[in-house]
Amino acid sequence: MLNTTAWNRFRYSAYAPLYDVMVARALRRPRRIALGQIDWEPGMRVLLVGAGTGLDLPFLPRELEIHLTDLTPAMLKRANARAERYQRDVNCQVMDASALAFTDEHFDVVIMHLILAVMPYPERGLSEAYRVLKPGGQLCVLDKFQPDHQQTGSVRRAANIVTSLIATDITRQATPLLQQAGFYIRHDEPVLMNGLFRALIAGK
Repeated sequence: MLNTTAWNRFRYSAYAPLYDVMVARALRRPRRIALGQIDWEPGMRVLLVGAGTGLDLPFLPRELEIHLTDLTPAMLKRANARAERYQRDVNCQVMDASALAFTDEHFDVVIMHLILAVMPYPERGLSEAYRVLKPGGQLCVLDKFQPDHQQTGSVRRAANIVTSLIATDITRQATPLLQQAGFYIRHDEPVLMNGLFRALIAGK
């Protein structure tokens, strides 16, 4: 298997200095759309899983308790610097999304942007997200997904060997993954590249 946790840690450490240049502008609008679908309330406890360099921070309301986790210290270092620039009080921790060090039902909102298509076992990450969410909590997902009704063809499978190695899996389907973890989907919206990128809000 080419996509492993160790490989992801290595490659995103290498990508960290260039990450913002590569993705910040292209995904600004999709991030705004995804986060705008959340029913925000002051005082919410929010977890950003796989937060990367903190590109979601500018789009989060004030008066939240914000926790950021990422597998890669180099990415979190930049996230912490971004939080300081935007004068956001955040708690950053290096953590594997498939083994979150938080108690059950701890968060009102969990945000998983551009991580489910990267993790070697996304079902484990979603299981952890479900565990740490309070009943009635909201899961916000932004990622690349194959259409739920479409079977993976040979060309896509071949391309996925390369894309998984350098960036992301392109064969995963959102609805089966979320439903298997126990979530119900409240909203599902295509946001980029003819629907390859989708923004979803799911509830527990």
